[in-house]
Amino acid sequence: MLALLCERPAHGWAIASQLTPDGELGGVWTMGRPLVYRSLEILEDRNLIEAAGHEPGVRGPNRTILRPTPAGREALMQWLAEPVDHVRDVRSLLLLKLVFADRLAVDARPMLEAQHDANAASVASLEERMAVSRGTERILLRFRLESTRAVLRFIEAMLTTENLSAEAAI
Repeated sequence: MLALLCERPAHGWAIASQLTPDGELGGVWTMGRPLVYRSLEILEDRNLIEAAGHEPGVRGPNRTILRPTPAGREALMQWLAEPVDHVRDVRSLLLLKLVFADRLAVDARPMLEAQHDANAASVASLEERMAVSRGTERILLRFRLESTRAVLRFIEAMLTTENLSAEAAI
């Protein structure tokens, strides 16, 4: 939600509509309206967003337009720069980071390079463990190893075939 507000100020309903299964971001991340509003409250409590004005509601009260604070923008840039911790987070968090880096014209290359290094180290570690594993552990390790290799191939493809520089987006 913070990234959406860094794109342009908006009200909760507009943000929630982008996070529905049919919304603009629904293919990457979905979130119900009550959770969106609760998350916006938390962001406001943490001084990462603030009210920027009001607009008339379609059928109800005025809607509060929200925008990021300078601290909110800084927090988002920090989040976009950090690789994800686990392969299981690639489908959601890494894809979100890549989508928002693209939409906000932020260079994703340094984050992807760090992600590549972390995943390459994981592949090496998993390969070592596979050499001495048996039974159920070996099956689970094989799955983790192949999943991590697939993520590594995705990252390598992004680094070699996609235009990830902020300058190119301008």
